[in-house]
Amino acid sequence: MEVHNELGHGFREVVYKDAIEWELDQKNIFYEREKEYLVNYKGSILKHSFLADFVIFDEIIVEIKATEGAMSDESISQTLNYLKVSGCKVGLLINFGRKKLEFKRLIY
Repeated sequence: MEVHNELGHGFREVVYKDAIEWELDQKNIFYEREKEYLVNYKGSILKHSFLADFVIFDEIIVEIKATEGAMSDESISQTLNYLKVSGCKVGLLINFGRKKLEFKRLIY
């Protein structure tokens, strides 16, 4: 919320990611940015992987969006897939693209 209060809406997604990273650093919160997750299919690692925007405390996936429209089913599915591949149980999907900050907590 701090990032949205400071920047508002209308910036590109990467700007919000940079601001969130700054906030996490200031608060000494352990995170990884753009963490790669490999997809295991029947004992084989597939060619394509997932990059989660942020993983906080090795437990929470945070996915950032900056779209003018409402959160899409595709964004929700993407975050749920990240949870499945990562083994994390909780995800937070945040959309900075609208006047009012949108967020959705997802459980896998």
